[in-house]
Amino acid sequence: MSVSTLAKSIAESPTLKLNEEARVLREKGESVIHLGAGEPKNKAPMNAILSSAAKLSTADIKYTPTDGIPSLKKAIIKYTEENYDRIVAPENVIVSAGAKQSVYNVLYSIINPQDEVLILAPYWVSYPEMVRMVYGIPVIVTPEDGSFYPKMSDVMKGVSSYTKAIIVNSPNNPSGVMYPALFIAEIVEFCEKKGIYLIMDDIYHKLVFDGVVAPSAYKYSQKDIESTHIISINGVSKLYGMTGFRIGWAIANKELVSIMSNVQSQITSCTAVLLQAAAEGALTGLQSAVESLRMTLENNRNVMIEELKTFTGIKVTKPNGTYYCLPDFRAYSNNSIELSRMLLKRALVVTVPGKEFGMEGHLRLSYAGSIKDITEGIARIKWALDPSSPNEIYIGDRKLVRDWL
Repeated sequence: MSVSTLAKSIAESPTLKLNEEARVLREKGESVIHLGAGEPKNKAPMNAILSSAAKLSTADIKYTPTDGIPSLKKAIIKYTEENYDRIVAPENVIVSAGAKQSVYNVLYSIINPQDEVLILAPYWVSYPEMVRMVYGIPVIVTPEDGSFYPKMSDVMKGVSSYTKAIIVNSPNNPSGVMYPALFIAEIVEFCEKKGIYLIMDDIYHKLVFDGVVAPSAYKYSQKDIESTHIISINGVSKLYGMTGFRIGWAIANKELVSIMSNVQSQITSCTAVLLQAAAEGALTGLQSAVESLRMTLENNRNVMIEELKTFTGIKVTKPNGTYYCLPDFRAYSNNSIELSRMLLKRALVVTVPGKEFGMEGHLRLSYAGSIKDITEGIARIKWALDPSSPNEIYIGDRKLVRDWL
Protein backbone atom coordinates (compact mmCIF):
# COMPACT_ATOMS: atom_id res chain seq x y z
CA MET A 1 0.00 0.00 0.00
CA SER A 2 1.27 3.45 -0.92
CA VAL A 3 0.78 6.25 1.60
CA SER A 4 1.95 9.84 1.62
CA THR A 5 5.38 10.85 2.87
CA LEU A 6 3.72 13.40 5.14
CA ALA A 7 1.43 10.82 6.73
CA LYS A 8 4.35 8.49 7.37
CA SER A 9 6.33 11.30 8.99
CA ILE A 10 3.70 12.05 11.66
CA ALA A 11 4.50 10.43 14.99
CA GLU A 12 1.96 8.28 16.76
CA SER A 13 0.38 9.84 19.85
CA PRO A 14 2.22 8.26 22.81
CA THR A 15 -0.68 8.93 25.17
CA LEU A 16 -3.22 7.17 22.96
CA LYS A 17 -0.81 4.30 22.39
CA LEU A 18 -0.28 3.83 26.12
CA ASN A 19 -4.03 4.03 26.71
CA GLU A 20 -4.47 1.17 24.27
CA GLU A 21 -1.73 -0.93 25.88
CA ALA A 22 -3.30 -0.35 29.30
CA ARG A 23 -6.72 -1.31 27.97
CA VAL A 24 -5.41 -4.61 26.60
CA LEU A 25 -3.71 -5.44 29.91
CA ARG A 26 -6.88 -4.64 31.85
CA GLU A 27 -8.90 -6.90 29.55
CA LYS A 28 -6.47 -9.67 30.46
CA GLY A 29 -7.32 -9.09 34.11
CA GLU A 30 -4.12 -7.24 35.04
CA SER A 31 -4.25 -4.67 37.85
CA VAL A 32 -3.09 -1.68 35.80
CA ILE A 33 -2.84 1.81 37.30
CA HIS A 34 -2.98 4.64 34.78
CA LEU A 35 -0.86 7.66 35.71
CA GLY A 36 -0.60 8.76 32.10
CA ALA A 37 -4.02 10.05 31.10
CA GLY A 38 -5.21 13.63 31.26
CA GLU A 39 -8.76 12.82 32.17
CA PRO A 40 -10.33 13.38 35.60
CA LYS A 41 -12.88 11.07 37.23
CA ASN A 42 -15.53 13.76 37.67
CA LYS A 43 -18.95 13.68 36.04
CA ALA A 44 -20.01 16.28 33.48
CA PRO A 45 -21.93 19.22 35.00
CA MET A 46 -25.65 18.47 35.24
CA ASN A 47 -26.55 21.60 33.29
CA ALA A 48 -24.46 20.31 30.39
CA ILE A 49 -26.31 17.00 30.40
CA LEU A 50 -29.74 18.65 30.70
CA SER A 51 -28.98 21.11 27.92
CA SER A 52 -27.87 18.34 25.59
CA ALA A 53 -30.85 16.15 26.53
CA ALA A 54 -33.27 19.02 25.91
CA LYS A 55 -31.88 19.45 22.40
CA LEU A 56 -32.02 15.70 21.77
CA SER A 57 -35.67 15.56 22.89
CA THR A 58 -36.63 17.92 20.06
CA ALA A 59 -35.43 15.30 17.54
CA ASP A 60 -34.29 18.28 15.46
CA ILE A 61 -30.64 17.29 15.12
CA LYS A 62 -29.33 18.94 11.97
CA TYR A 63 -26.32 20.77 10.58
CA THR A 64 -25.28 23.93 12.38
CA PRO A 65 -23.33 26.98 11.19
CA THR A 66 -19.72 25.96 10.65
CA ASP A 67 -18.42 28.42 13.25
CA GLY A 68 -20.88 27.32 15.97
CA ILE A 69 -24.47 27.85 17.07
CA PRO A 70 -25.24 31.48 18.00
CA SER A 71 -26.26 30.69 21.59
CA LEU A 72 -22.99 28.89 22.32
CA LYS A 73 -20.98 31.71 20.75
CA LYS A 74 -22.88 34.15 22.95
CA ALA A 75 -21.86 32.11 26.01
CA ILE A 76 -18.23 32.09 24.82
CA ILE A 77 -18.33 35.86 24.31
CA LYS A 78 -19.57 36.29 27.88
CA TYR A 79 -16.87 33.91 29.15
CA THR A 80 -14.22 35.89 27.28
CA GLU A 81 -15.40 39.18 28.72
CA GLU A 82 -15.56 37.84 32.29
CA ASN A 83 -12.24 36.00 32.23
CA TYR A 84 -10.15 38.05 29.81
CA ASP A 85 -11.70 41.49 30.17
CA ARG A 86 -11.94 41.63 26.39
CA ILE A 87 -15.17 42.28 24.45
CA VAL A 88 -15.40 40.30 21.22
CA ALA A 89 -18.04 39.90 18.52
CA PRO A 90 -19.60 36.65 17.25
CA GLU A 91 -17.40 37.03 14.15
CA ASN A 92 -14.32 36.73 16.40
CA VAL A 93 -15.34 33.26 17.64
CA ILE A 94 -15.15 29.84 15.98
CA VAL A 95 -16.28 26.63 17.69
CA SER A 96 -14.44 23.45 16.77
CA ALA A 97 -14.30 19.77 17.69
CA GLY A 98 -12.02 20.32 20.67
CA ALA A 99 -9.19 22.75 21.38
CA LYS A 100 -6.90 20.42 19.41
CA GLN A 101 -8.82 21.15 16.21
CA SER A 102 -8.83 24.84 17.13
CA VAL A 103 -5.02 24.86 17.24
CA TYR A 104 -4.81 22.92 13.99
CA ASN A 105 -7.27 25.28 12.27
CA VAL A 106 -5.13 28.24 13.30
CA LEU A 107 -1.92 26.66 12.03
CA TYR A 108 -3.54 25.58 8.77
CA SER A 109 -4.79 29.13 8.25
CA ILE A 110 -1.59 31.06 8.96
CA ILE A 111 1.37 28.81 8.06
CA ASN A 112 2.98 28.62 4.64
CA PRO A 113 5.50 25.90 3.73
CA GLN A 114 8.80 26.44 5.58
CA ASP A 115 7.34 28.99 8.01
CA GLU A 116 8.66 28.40 11.51
CA VAL A 117 6.61 28.01 14.69
CA LEU A 118 8.36 28.37 18.05
CA ILE A 119 7.28 25.79 20.63
CA LEU A 120 8.34 26.10 24.26
CA ALA A 121 9.71 22.94 25.88
CA PRO A 122 8.36 21.02 27.61
CA TYR A 123 5.51 21.03 25.12
CA TRP A 124 2.31 19.15 24.38
CA VAL A 125 3.18 16.29 22.05
CA SER A 126 0.78 17.31 19.27
CA TYR A 127 2.21 20.78 18.64
CA PRO A 128 5.27 19.78 16.55
CA GLU A 129 3.28 17.20 14.59
CA MET A 130 0.50 19.66 13.76
CA VAL A 131 3.08 22.19 12.55
CA ARG A 132 4.60 19.52 10.29
CA MET A 133 1.14 18.57 9.00
CA VAL A 134 0.75 22.06 7.53
CA TYR A 135 4.30 21.95 6.11
CA GLY A 136 5.70 24.30 8.71
CA ILE A 137 8.89 23.81 10.71
CA PRO A 138 8.63 23.39 14.50
CA VAL A 139 11.45 25.16 16.36
CA ILE A 140 11.82 23.90 19.91
CA VAL A 141 12.84 26.43 22.56
CA THR A 142 14.36 24.73 25.60
CA PRO A 143 15.15 26.81 28.71
CA GLU A 144 18.90 27.17 28.95
CA ASP A 145 18.88 26.84 32.74
CA GLY A 146 17.30 23.37 32.60
CA SER A 147 14.07 24.52 34.24
CA PHE A 148 10.54 24.46 32.84
CA TYR A 149 10.41 28.26 32.78
CA PRO A 150 11.59 29.82 29.50
CA LYS A 151 13.02 33.31 29.40
CA MET A 152 12.80 35.81 26.57
CA SER A 153 16.51 35.29 25.97
CA ASP A 154 15.71 31.62 25.22
CA VAL A 155 12.90 32.63 22.87
CA MET A 156 15.05 35.17 21.04
CA LYS A 157 17.62 32.50 20.19
CA GLY A 158 14.93 30.58 18.31
CA VAL A 159 13.47 33.51 16.40
CA SER A 160 14.39 34.01 12.74
CA SER A 161 13.02 35.84 9.74
CA TYR A 162 10.89 32.73 9.08
CA THR A 163 9.17 32.81 12.49
CA LYS A 164 5.40 33.05 11.91
CA ALA A 165 4.00 32.08 15.30
CA ILE A 166 4.80 31.14 18.88
CA ILE A 167 2.68 28.65 20.84
CA VAL A 168 2.37 29.25 24.59
CA ASN A 169 0.59 26.74 26.82
CA SER A 170 0.35 28.03 30.38
CA PRO A 171 -0.41 26.38 32.74
CA ASN A 172 1.67 23.88 30.87
CA ASN A 173 1.07 20.31 29.78
CA PRO A 174 3.17 18.31 30.71
CA SER A 175 5.00 20.14 33.52
CA GLY A 176 2.08 21.82 35.28
CA VAL A 177 4.04 25.08 35.65
CA MET A 178 2.47 28.46 34.97
CA TYR A 179 4.64 31.05 33.26
CA PRO A 180 5.20 34.27 35.23
CA ALA A 181 3.22 37.37 34.31
CA LEU A 182 6.46 39.16 33.40
CA PHE A 183 7.28 36.52 30.77
CA ILE A 184 3.77 36.69 29.31
CA ALA A 185 4.03 40.49 29.17
CA GLU A 186 7.42 40.30 27.43
CA ILE A 187 6.36 37.77 24.83
CA VAL A 188 3.15 39.70 24.07
CA GLU A 189 5.12 42.92 23.56
CA PHE A 190 7.62 41.12 21.32
CA CYS A 191 4.98 39.42 19.16
CA GLU A 192 2.89 42.56 18.76
CA LYS A 193 5.96 44.55 17.78
CA LYS A 194 7.27 41.95 15.31
CA GLY A 195 3.90 40.91 13.85
CA ILE A 196 4.30 37.32 15.03
CA TYR A 197 1.18 35.37 15.94
CA LEU A 198 0.99 34.42 19.62
CA ILE A 199 -1.17 31.30 19.99
CA MET A 200 -2.23 31.12 23.63
CA ASP A 201 -3.43 27.62 24.50
CA ASP A 202 -5.36 28.48 27.67
CA ILE A 203 -7.14 25.15 28.07
CA TYR A 204 -5.99 24.83 31.73
CA HIS A 205 -6.16 28.52 32.65
CA LYS A 206 -8.70 28.09 35.48
CA LEU A 207 -7.29 24.83 36.87
CA VAL A 208 -4.61 26.56 38.95
CA PHE A 209 -3.58 26.12 42.56
CA ASP A 210 -2.38 27.93 45.67
CA GLY A 211 -4.59 30.96 45.11
CA VAL A 212 -2.84 32.08 41.92
CA VAL A 213 -4.50 33.39 38.75
CA ALA A 214 -3.21 32.61 35.28
CA PRO A 215 -2.17 35.89 33.59
CA SER A 216 -4.09 36.76 30.44
CA ALA A 217 -2.06 37.71 27.38
CA TYR A 218 -4.70 40.29 26.44
CA LYS A 219 -3.89 42.23 29.61
CA TYR A 220 -0.49 43.16 28.16
CA SER A 221 -1.63 44.28 24.71
CA GLN A 222 -2.92 47.74 23.87
CA LYS A 223 -4.32 46.55 20.54
CA ASP A 224 -7.98 45.70 19.94
CA ILE A 225 -9.17 42.26 18.89
CA GLU A 226 -8.94 43.16 15.19
CA SER A 227 -5.33 44.31 15.27
CA THR A 228 -3.77 42.11 17.96
CA HIS A 229 -1.64 39.09 17.02
CA ILE A 230 -2.92 37.18 20.05
CA ILE A 231 -5.06 34.12 19.28
CA SER A 232 -6.77 32.56 22.29
CA ILE A 233 -7.62 28.84 22.41
CA ASN A 234 -9.93 27.33 25.00
CA GLY A 235 -12.60 24.68 25.50
CA VAL A 236 -14.70 22.63 27.91
CA SER A 237 -12.58 19.47 28.01
CA LYS A 238 -10.30 20.44 30.87
CA LEU A 239 -12.32 23.27 32.43
CA TYR A 240 -15.29 21.03 33.21
CA GLY A 241 -13.64 17.63 32.77
CA MET A 242 -15.84 17.17 29.66
CA THR A 243 -13.14 15.45 27.61
CA GLY A 244 -15.52 13.32 25.56
CA PHE A 245 -17.66 16.23 24.36
CA ARG A 246 -14.90 17.58 22.11
CA ILE A 247 -15.83 21.25 22.10
CA GLY A 248 -13.16 23.93 21.85
CA TRP A 249 -12.97 27.42 20.42
CA ALA A 250 -10.62 30.08 19.12
CA ILE A 251 -10.80 33.86 19.52
CA ALA A 252 -9.13 35.89 16.76
CA ASN A 253 -9.70 38.76 14.34
CA LYS A 254 -12.67 38.49 12.00
CA GLU A 255 -10.61 37.88 8.87
CA LEU A 256 -8.73 34.97 10.41
CA VAL A 257 -11.90 33.46 11.91
CA SER A 258 -13.53 33.66 8.47
CA ILE A 259 -10.59 31.78 6.93
CA MET A 260 -10.63 29.22 9.73
CA SER A 261 -14.38 28.72 9.20
CA ASN A 262 -13.77 28.04 5.52
CA VAL A 263 -11.06 25.51 6.41
CA GLN A 264 -13.28 23.81 8.96
CA SER A 265 -16.21 23.70 6.54
CA GLN A 266 -14.14 21.55 4.20
CA ILE A 267 -13.01 19.18 6.96
CA THR A 268 -15.82 18.61 9.46
CA SER A 269 -18.62 20.91 8.18
CA CYS A 270 -19.63 21.68 11.76
CA THR A 271 -19.44 20.40 15.32
CA ALA A 272 -22.27 18.16 16.55
CA VAL A 273 -25.18 20.25 17.82
CA LEU A 274 -25.79 18.00 20.85
CA LEU A 275 -22.23 18.58 22.02
CA GLN A 276 -22.48 22.31 21.41
CA ALA A 277 -25.67 22.37 23.49
CA ALA A 278 -23.82 20.59 26.31
CA ALA A 279 -20.96 23.10 26.16
CA GLU A 280 -23.45 25.96 26.27
CA GLY A 281 -25.10 24.39 29.30
CA ALA A 282 -21.76 24.08 31.08
CA LEU A 283 -20.79 27.69 30.36
CA THR A 284 -24.14 29.19 31.36
CA GLY A 285 -24.88 26.94 34.35
CA LEU A 286 -23.54 26.98 37.88
CA GLN A 287 -19.75 27.19 37.86
CA SER A 288 -19.28 25.28 41.11
CA ALA A 289 -18.22 22.24 39.06
CA VAL A 290 -15.06 24.07 37.98
CA GLU A 291 -14.07 24.94 41.53
CA SER A 292 -14.87 21.44 42.73
CA LEU A 293 -12.63 19.94 40.05
CA ARG A 294 -9.89 22.49 40.74
CA MET A 295 -9.89 21.72 44.47
CA THR A 296 -9.80 17.97 43.82
CA LEU A 297 -6.85 18.36 41.49
CA GLU A 298 -5.00 20.60 43.94
CA ASN A 299 -5.42 18.00 46.69
CA ASN A 300 -4.33 15.23 44.33
CA ARG A 301 -1.28 17.25 43.33
CA ASN A 302 -0.31 17.68 46.98
CA VAL A 303 -0.58 13.94 47.58
CA MET A 304 1.50 13.07 44.51
CA ILE A 305 4.23 15.57 45.37
CA GLU A 306 4.50 14.21 48.92
CA GLU A 307 4.72 10.65 47.62
CA LEU A 308 7.43 11.58 45.12
CA LYS A 309 9.47 13.25 47.84
CA THR A 310 10.03 9.82 49.40
CA PHE A 311 12.13 8.71 46.43
CA THR A 312 15.91 8.78 46.43
CA GLY A 313 17.17 10.91 43.55
CA ILE A 314 13.96 12.15 41.95
CA LYS A 315 13.64 15.87 41.29
CA VAL A 316 10.18 17.36 40.81
CA THR A 317 8.98 20.89 40.12
CA LYS A 318 5.73 21.54 41.97
CA PRO A 319 2.94 22.14 39.44
CA ASN A 320 1.01 25.42 39.54
CA GLY A 321 -1.95 23.88 37.73
CA THR A 322 -3.21 21.28 35.18
CA TYR A 323 -3.43 17.52 35.77
CA TYR A 324 0.28 16.76 35.50
CA CYS A 325 3.77 16.86 36.89
CA LEU A 326 7.02 16.00 35.11
CA PRO A 327 9.53 14.52 37.57
CA ASP A 328 13.17 14.08 36.60
CA PHE A 329 14.00 10.34 36.71
CA ARG A 330 17.55 10.60 35.35
CA ALA A 331 18.90 9.26 38.63
CA TYR A 332 17.43 5.95 37.44
CA SER A 333 17.51 6.16 33.66
CA ASN A 334 18.26 8.62 30.86
CA ASN A 335 15.95 6.75 28.49
CA SER A 336 12.39 7.72 29.34
CA ILE A 337 10.84 5.44 26.71
CA GLU A 338 12.58 2.34 28.06
CA LEU A 339 11.84 3.42 31.62
CA SER A 340 8.15 3.87 30.85
CA ARG A 341 8.00 0.45 29.19
CA MET A 342 9.75 -1.16 32.13
CA LEU A 343 7.32 0.37 34.63
CA LEU A 344 4.35 -0.85 32.62
CA LYS A 345 5.79 -4.34 32.29
CA ARG A 346 7.06 -4.84 35.85
CA ALA A 347 4.84 -2.58 37.96
CA LEU A 348 1.76 -2.32 35.71
CA VAL A 349 1.84 1.49 35.93
CA VAL A 350 1.23 3.66 32.87
CA THR A 351 3.47 6.73 32.60
CA VAL A 352 4.30 8.89 29.58
CA PRO A 353 7.94 9.26 28.43
CA GLY A 354 9.31 12.78 28.81
CA LYS A 355 11.10 12.48 25.49
CA GLU A 356 7.75 12.95 23.76
CA PHE A 357 7.47 16.37 25.43
CA GLY A 358 11.03 17.49 24.70
CA MET A 359 12.32 16.48 28.16
CA GLU A 360 14.27 13.23 27.99
CA GLY A 361 14.87 11.52 31.33
CA HIS A 362 11.54 12.74 32.72
CA LEU A 363 8.17 11.00 32.99
CA ARG A 364 4.80 12.72 32.87
CA LEU A 365 2.60 11.58 35.73
CA SER A 366 -1.07 12.51 35.93
CA TYR A 367 -2.84 13.16 39.23
CA ALA A 368 -6.26 13.36 37.58
CA GLY A 369 -7.27 9.97 38.98
CA SER A 370 -8.12 8.80 42.48
CA ILE A 371 -5.97 9.22 45.59
CA LYS A 372 -5.78 5.43 45.77
CA ASP A 373 -4.37 5.21 42.25
CA ILE A 374 -1.87 7.98 42.97
CA THR A 375 -0.52 6.48 46.21
CA GLU A 376 -0.47 2.90 44.96
CA GLY A 377 0.94 3.88 41.56
CA ILE A 378 3.81 5.86 43.08
CA ALA A 379 4.46 3.03 45.56
CA ARG A 380 4.78 0.58 42.65
CA ILE A 381 7.16 2.92 40.79
CA LYS A 382 9.26 3.29 43.91
CA TRP A 383 9.35 -0.49 44.40
CA ALA A 384 10.48 -0.96 40.78
CA LEU A 385 13.22 1.70 40.87
CA ASP A 386 14.38 2.62 44.36
CA PRO A 387 16.76 0.13 46.05
CA SER A 388 15.84 1.59 49.45
CA SER A 389 12.21 0.45 49.07
CA PRO A 390 11.01 -3.01 50.25
CA ASN A 391 11.94 -5.86 47.95
CA GLU A 392 8.42 -7.29 47.82
CA ILE A 393 5.07 -5.81 46.84
CA TYR A 394 1.53 -7.01 46.27
CA ILE A 395 0.01 -6.04 42.93
CA GLY A 396 -3.57 -7.18 42.92
CA ASP A 397 -3.54 -10.56 44.64
CA ARG A 398 0.00 -11.43 43.51
CA LYS A 399 3.15 -10.98 45.53
CA LEU A 400 6.03 -9.81 43.37
CA VAL A 401 9.73 -9.89 44.26
CA ARG A 402 12.13 -7.36 42.79
CA ASP A 403 15.17 -9.16 41.40
CA TRP A 404 16.64 -6.63 38.98
CA LEU A 405 18.31 -4.07 41.26
